[in-house]
Amino acid sequence: MATIALPRLSIPSLGGAQLRGLVANRYVGLTAAALLLAAAGFGLVKAMGPGAPAAGVVRVSLNGVLARAPQGWRETLAPLHGPARVSQDVIRLSERPLAPLTSGAWSRPDRLAPPPPPGAPLPVAPIAGFFAPGPAGPLPIISQEGHTPFEAYRRPFIPNGRPKIALMIGGLGLNARVTQQAIETLPAEVTLSFSPYAEGLQGWIDMARAHGHEVLLEAPMEPVDYPDNDPGPYTLMAGAQGPDTVKKLEWVLSRATGYFGVTNYLGSKFLASDGAYQTFAAELKGRGVAFVDDGSAARRVGKGVVRASAERVIDDQLNSTAIDQQLVALEAGALQRGQATGSGFAYPVTLEKVSQWSRTLGDRGFQLTPVSAFAH
Repeated sequence: MATIALPRLSIPSLGGAQLRGLVANRYVGLTAAALLLAAAGFGLVKAMGPGAPAAGVVRVSLNGVLARAPQGWRETLAPLHGPARVSQDVIRLSERPLAPLTSGAWSRPDRLAPPPPPGAPLPVAPIAGFFAPGPAGPLPIISQEGHTPFEAYRRPFIPNGRPKIALMIGGLGLNARVTQQAIETLPAEVTLSFSPYAEGLQGWIDMARAHGHEVLLEAPMEPVDYPDNDPGPYTLMAGAQGPDTVKKLEWVLSRATGYFGVTNYLGSKFLASDGAYQTFAAELKGRGVAFVDDGSAARRVGKGVVRASAERVIDDQLNSTAIDQQLVALEAGALQRGQATGSGFAYPVTLEKVSQWSRTLGDRGFQLTPVSAFAH
């Protein structure tokens, strides 16, 4: 297959000699199939006609074809690691080996897409047709063709016949070091969930998806010991009227794009309230977004919303031995029932143990699975 060289990147409006030096003179090889996938399937760049690019846009010349990255990408990612790191991340994305997929397989949820290679990025969010302006930002919507954000933003998955284990790690976005560690060291099949209160939330989600992780957004919910245990100003309250619950939930949903579903943060009291939960579930169903709980609402179905539940929390006891035991219990559950789901928090010890455990999971006869594969 022919290789296309990328002799020079023109960055007319980003500024900074260091950034130009890092990117403009870097040679990157892409196969023709990978180039088409990057431009069309992932949505990282969009083909455009001749003419000067808009301010704040990266223009790339590929044998006369002009392409541009979405406006604002640098402003979103640079605060996380600085311009130099952003440049290197973008180059690394283009260097990753990409599977030869049919054009549009990633961006069109009505077409079956094979699972991406390990570490391959997921499509850049937002995907056209799956969001609309809301009072506080973009809100997820079902497309005109009837496809849902759940379908558009989940990680593609094909079972291989082995017992399946899914794991979601939450509490991300609040601690930069731990969040980066989770994104970069955990396998892409591990689902990551982010706090809506995180600064630079969209940047974190973009980074997670660039590393292949599907993403959940955390909805703060009232626990039984509220207000001693307070999940924040946008907590969904068990006794609230429906419109108030919807208003707060819309704020949470508008904080970012690219998530396939919502998970609970706390919520023992909220999830026990029939009226509160049904309002919550109906809103998610109407927007085509899944609800994945940490085990707190395993018996809740709720008006047709796409659902999944974790069966055990792997780090209730925060020590290495206890976490190892919970991971072994997940394996036992998967052997007995064919699949098992666990949840955990982004504690450093949790990330370390999950990273170690996952390296040999396939050798022990299991398949690590995105949580969305168990949602129905």
